[in-house]
Amino acid sequence: MSSPSIPVSYPSISPEQKRSGLAAWLGWMFDGLDMHLYTLVALPFVAELLNVPTSSRDASVKASLIQGAFLFGWAMGGAVFGRIGDWLGRSRTLCLTILTYASFTGLAFFAHTWWQLLIFRFLAALGIGGEWAVGASLLAETWPARWRYWLAAILQSAVNCGVLLACLSGWLLSGVPHRTIFLVGVLPALIVLWIRRAVPEPEVWAEARDHADHEATGIRALFRPALRRTTFVVVAICALGLTAHWALMFWHSAHLRSMAEKAWSVEASSHEAGWLKAQLDSLANHALYLLTIGAITGNFLAGWLAKYVGYRRAITACFAVYFVCMMAAYGRVLDVEGVLFWLPLLGASQGAFALFTMSLPPLFPTLVRTTGAGFCYNIGRVFAAAGTVVFGLSAKVGTGEGAICDHRLALWYAGFLFLPAALITWWFLPESGEANEEAVPDAPPLAVPER
Repeated sequence: MSSPSIPVSYPSISPEQKRSGLAAWLGWMFDGLDMHLYTLVALPFVAELLNVPTSSRDASVKASLIQGAFLFGWAMGGAVFGRIGDWLGRSRTLCLTILTYASFTGLAFFAHTWWQLLIFRFLAALGIGGEWAVGASLLAETWPARWRYWLAAILQSAVNCGVLLACLSGWLLSGVPHRTIFLVGVLPALIVLWIRRAVPEPEVWAEARDHADHEATGIRALFRPALRRTTFVVVAICALGLTAHWALMFWHSAHLRSMAEKAWSVEASSHEAGWLKAQLDSLANHALYLLTIGAITGNFLAGWLAKYVGYRRAITACFAVYFVCMMAAYGRVLDVEGVLFWLPLLGASQGAFALFTMSLPPLFPTLVRTTGAGFCYNIGRVFAAAGTVVFGLSAKVGTGEGAICDHRLALWYAGFLFLPAALITWWFLPESGEANEEAVPDAPPLAVPER
């Protein structure tokens, strides 16, 4: 296959490429919606299911266990659907992942015990984890290489737009039972029929499948000598970065709620309990909004930086800034306004994960591309799942029945993980082109095939 000239302007992008980009963008946007609906209501809804106050340590532990199961399911989905994506095709698998997370997010509405909610969140996460690898590989195989820096920002911003939709949903539904918000998660199922009809399979994938060496596919291929080092480096970086990142995304709301509840409860008499709930829900939505706006800005800043210094240096810089901001926000006791000040900066630091979108798939050859990207990125969520629980338990204050959780400590401890993530990235992560040339010299180029 000859290498075509790379189009520069957007009008020169083909209709098929535009449809694949829109499909991936919508899939990622609804990813962001479904993954963050739970974080908005986690502590109060779990407390409601347990029939205990939100300040109860049991509610915090169960809420973190549910989030841990969600992240573990995300990791499993990345591996399972990544393998399916290499075997069945990118477009078909994209439809399967969206149907999976939409269906089980909606079913969480019917949970009446904490363990039922855990099961539904785990199953929804299978689809969310799979969609990341499939969508990233779809664009890596259909769009020109010089667009990749901006595609990384645009795709990650789709997740952030989904988070904003979750915030909007939380605001619109603030006066109704917490479980109602999960019904919003059914919306992504509506785009599946369009994707199946309008988005073809990438020609790069189809040609590679026709000439496949089946011994060189599957998870086992990731641990062959040519790819083993890359696999271990990416897993380590993702494990450290995602553990700290998801500790923030999950616990920041609980931290703000607990601080505000202590400050505001003295102003609310028993007949004003509804007022207090509404105020706390509004604060949680406002905090997630600040994080998300910061993240969208950070995605494009990271893409701009990577264009000039490369993925490795740009990801290192993002992790280093993330570490500094976590220390500043949670290394000492601040009031609510003080924490809110740091949230946009913490969000901007998340540009590292936008760069993962386009930098990880090209590290692996075509027929293990979604397997490799899905496995390495999402296996980090196994560690993130354990970290969510461990950091939650490590923040225990007091003993016996009166023990509570200081979520600030959980966030502070987690923030230290960004430092080794930055160092490993700087020393060991190869640039995408370097990895392709050295590890898989026969891999097809990631350019648009001739039509």
